[in-house]
Amino acid sequence: MINYIRIRGAKENNLKNVSLDIPRDKLIVFTGVSGSGKSTLAFDTIFAEGQRKYMESLSSYARMFLGQMEKPDVESIEGLSPAISIDQKTTSNNPRSTVGTVTEIYDYLRLLYARIGIPHCPKCGREIEKITVDQIAEKVLELPDGSKILVNAPVVRGRKGEYKKELDGFAKSGYARVEIDGSVYDLSEDIKLDKNIKHNISVVVDRLVVKDGIRKRLTDSLETALKLAEGLVVISRDGENTLYSTNYSCPDCGISIEEIEPRLFSFNNPFGACPECNGLGFTTRIDEKLVIGDPNKSISEGAMRVTGWNLDSGAMADMHMRALSRHYGFSLDTPVKDLPRSVLDVILYGTNGEKINMTYSTRTFNGSYYARYEGIIPNLERRYKETTSDYTKSEIEKYMVNSDCRSCKGKRLKKEALAVTVGGYNISDLCDLSVVKMRGFIEELTLSETERIISKAILKEIKARLKFLEDVGLGYLTLSRSAGTLSGGEAQRIRLATQIGSGLTGVLYILDEPSIGLHQRDNEKLIKTLLKLRDLGNTLIVVEHDEDTMRAADYIVDIGPKAGVHGGEIIAAGSVEDVCNEKRSITGDYLAGRRKIEIPAKRNVPNGKWIEVFGAKQNNLKNIDV
Repeated sequence: MINYIRIRGAKENNLKNVSLDIPRDKLIVFTGVSGSGKSTLAFDTIFAEGQRKYMESLSSYARMFLGQMEKPDVESIEGLSPAISIDQKTTSNNPRSTVGTVTEIYDYLRLLYARIGIPHCPKCGREIEKITVDQIAEKVLELPDGSKILVNAPVVRGRKGEYKKELDGFAKSGYARVEIDGSVYDLSEDIKLDKNIKHNISVVVDRLVVKDGIRKRLTDSLETALKLAEGLVVISRDGENTLYSTNYSCPDCGISIEEIEPRLFSFNNPFGACPECNGLGFTTRIDEKLVIGDPNKSISEGAMRVTGWNLDSGAMADMHMRALSRHYGFSLDTPVKDLPRSVLDVILYGTNGEKINMTYSTRTFNGSYYARYEGIIPNLERRYKETTSDYTKSEIEKYMVNSDCRSCKGKRLKKEALAVTVGGYNISDLCDLSVVKMRGFIEELTLSETERIISKAILKEIKARLKFLEDVGLGYLTLSRSAGTLSGGEAQRIRLATQIGSGLTGVLYILDEPSIGLHQRDNEKLIKTLLKLRDLGNTLIVVEHDEDTMRAADYIVDIGPKAGVHGGEIIAAGSVEDVCNEKRSITGDYLAGRRKIEIPAKRNVPNGKWIEVFGAKQNNLKNIDV
């Protein structure tokens, strides 16, 4: 077995024909002054060659889709393992990515809530139980006499596939019609579905008119539909669908909750996402403060920042504003800040369907007509939705802000998902707890014997992954935190914690300064995590300047002596003592105490000029003035 990674003749970037033997299954630190070639050796040479060799091991068919990777400028590297790079550019800017989804803890939470969650009515908050067939029949018979209804069995809900075999089976069972994605088909037709699109398929079990004497037939049809759709039935009336579930329904409000399964708790799935914000937790809207440029000015003086909505913008704006002024009795010369709120609402949001008299005058013709006034903000919103021009979109976005969704209050999920609790918390509120507090909650969770048996394996995974996050000094994060708001160091340590959870062995991990952004008190936790990953049977190469990490390393490679063209050489390689004894090593000088950075005896005096910040609330900032 090869116990070393042997590098011969590395000349990438500023490396000067570097040859080096690095021990495997150890914690190795690459250090040296900034720009000396540490990252070039670690990422552009070792990792790049590891990736290239992995690509070459794939079939020629797979390589067609992945493309060719250039060989780094190195004569040879032997003893390489499959390599994983954990650098500081791994933060996802996808607004759907959170700490919970990136670490996969949220996937286990969804499973936990689907298996032992207690459902409540989204309207009244009452704990709800399964509804019976007779109770569904009672609800249907409360409809007005003469109502025409369809009893449908929703056999497929939001799933991809052609379903050819299933449709043939329904036809052979004697059913005549199915409703697919809102359209009704005869089962005698040749129905072809796109297998790459999610479909909703309901079997039409019966068509009924509500009247006396249909209870027996209705009950039989409901039982048939429930059996077909595994506890679900849809009653369609005049194009409106009402879902009933023998699983859970509130007897007071008549609200049924669909089958409780993991996808109900996913904000990246239409079945769980809030319908208003589509699972983003925020909506983008026009902000009236951005529309009104200067409230001290009047409309005639150009108060509106939006192009085309001041009197000098053209005939249409002039006609609309003068018509509003006449109809609602206000002056276009009054500063916007002094206008009544009711008048400002009309200018910004329209006449709410009321038609007003518009008069116009051209060189050849004068006239008038009655029309509704749309309003500046509805006009911008409509144009933003309808336009295909990127330029128009970017112009309108100047007046837009992100704000918490009014429906879900930023929780991303639909109300049915938020009505399911474990230990008194719904899944969103639980994810709003810090990692430390959530771990305490999970540890103290009181469960029945049955719930304990069901959730044992799930809770074990959740606890372990939360512990890994604590171990890398991220116990203060919440799982609901957007991945795009994480610092480079935080994102890197999250990936590190995820890799420990994966339990891989025989892997070469290459990390880029994982201590960045980490409080000194948590340095020890990070080092323990690195050593744990090493002890699993992995090789770790860490590009780092941190003294504690160097002293904990099994092997140090000091690259220098200076930056750029004056670097690219191996100054020292070996233990901490070996580096300290190397006279050319600047790192060795500092480790040995021959050099040190003195604390200034006198601090600089402020010049009396200040940057003032008021009401900062970004991410976790609590309305800070500084």
